[in-house]
Amino acid sequence: MTPSDPQTEEFERQRAHMQAVAYRMLGSTSEAEDAVQEAWLRLSRSDTEAVANLAGWLTTVVARVCLDMLRSRRARREDYVGTWLPEPIVSVADGPEDEAVLADSIGLALLVVLDTLSPAERLAFVLHDMFAVPFDEIAEILDRSEAATRQLASRARRRVQGATPRNDPNLSEQRRVVDAFLAASRAGDFEALLEILDPDVVFRVDTGPRGDRMPVAGAAAVAQTILTRGSRFAPHARPAIVNGNAGVVVVPGTKPIAVVGFTVERGRIVEIDLIADPAKLAQLNFSSD
Repeated sequence: MTPSDPQTEEFERQRAHMQAVAYRMLGSTSEAEDAVQEAWLRLSRSDTEAVANLAGWLTTVVARVCLDMLRSRRARREDYVGTWLPEPIVSVADGPEDEAVLADSIGLALLVVLDTLSPAERLAFVLHDMFAVPFDEIAEILDRSEAATRQLASRARRRVQGATPRNDPNLSEQRRVVDAFLAASRAGDFEALLEILDPDVVFRVDTGPRGDRMPVAGAAAVAQTILTRGSRFAPHARPAIVNGNAGVVVVPGTKPIAVVGFTVERGRIVEIDLIADPAKLAQLNFSSD
């Protein structure tokens, strides 16, 4: 069978919501799209005429698909030699930022922490804490008791709160700090970089599954790494919004070779996430015009 017109209309109404759930579960726009497409296929194969809440049914289906994908990915992750970072969501900042888009965004720093959770913990946290899905419904997806599901979410919440830096909510302040970082990088100014970097800053680079870049920590080490390896790219950095925060896209020619996200806390950069994995960059809807 194929979905009826009302079902198709409801699916399209719920598409953005399902995509948001899947991206927070998977940290990948392309995989999130695959999960939503799988939900469509399951809808086409199911008799949902008696389903009173089709929106809830679709959320449950997407969550189950993502859970399966996370479990499969976890089994493969041991083959990932380098640093893994999420697939970024990027918009070029040519004018006033869209506050509605920013309010619905999720930062790279949080996605990195979510990836340290078990698949069950991540699902419980994302569905309950981000989308207010009741625990009894999440418990059914996980095939666990409601009490056990609450414990999963609580454990995940503690880990997220303990490991995620508090990004400055003022985008203009973020941009000021990032611009100062770029100016110091272009000038090769080590001392200026130290001023703008938090003493415990972490710099992560994802060049793909076979990359060999391990995270660099500490202001002096990060500043030295930036000046040694990254200063030649600074002149090609264009302002962008990366997962709702101030960032840059590095475009030396017609195509981006890297996306850089920054986490700014109390006027200093506490995390720098550079994504240069060609497979992830290929997914960007980016124009250099």
